[in-house]
Amino acid sequence: MARIKRGLMRHKRHKKVIKSASGYFQRKKNVFKNAHEQVMKSGQYAFRDRRRRKRDFRRLWIVRLSAACKQCGVRYSDFIHGLNSKGMQVDRKMLSELAISDMKAFEAVVKQATA
Repeated sequence: MARIKRGLMRHKRHKKVIKSASGYFQRKKNVFKNAHEQVMKSGQYAFRDRRRRKRDFRRLWIVRLSAACKQCGVRYSDFIHGLNSKGMQVDRKMLSELAISDMKAFEAVVKQATA
C-alpha cells in the first residue's frame, strides 16, 4: 500500500492562516504557530465585540434620548414609561435619529407620551 504524504494539505492550511494574519505585528504575521494563535484570538475578539457593539449603540441612543428629553423638560424614564403605557412601539434608535434630525417631531412624540 502506498504511503500518504500530507505536505500539500498542510501547506494549504498554513497558507490560509498566514493570509488571514497579514497585517499583524512582528512574527504574528509570518510564523505559523504565532499566526494561528493570533487568528484564533482575533476570532474570539470579533465574536465578543459583535455582541458588545449592540450594547454600545443602545447606550449611545439612550444618552441621546436623555439629552433630548431634558431639552423638552421630561425625564428619560418618564418618557419611556409614557411610551410603553400608551402602547407606542418606536425603538430607541429611531427616536434618537428623530431627536437629532427633527426636534419638533420629537417634541410632538414627547407630548403624546406624557399626556
